Amino acid sequence: MFWPMLAVALAFSGIAVLGVLAVRVLVEVRRLAAQVSESSRRITRAAEDLERAATPLAAQAAHTLRQD
Repeated sequence: MFWPMLAVALAFSGIAVLGVLAVRVLVEVRRLAAQVSESSRRITRAAEDLERAATPLAAQAAHTLRQD
């Protein structure tokens, strides 16, 4: 009777460890997703700033090329 109880206890312990690790992975995945989302927003904002800064330069270059 000892061996079946030991096997059940070890199986339960293994499943408990897997559950704890799954929760830790879930927490880290959510944290990573938040960081990726923030990075995406910052990249979008930087791209918009770059586009706004490049528009007058492109217009000036086009005007210069038309004069030549």
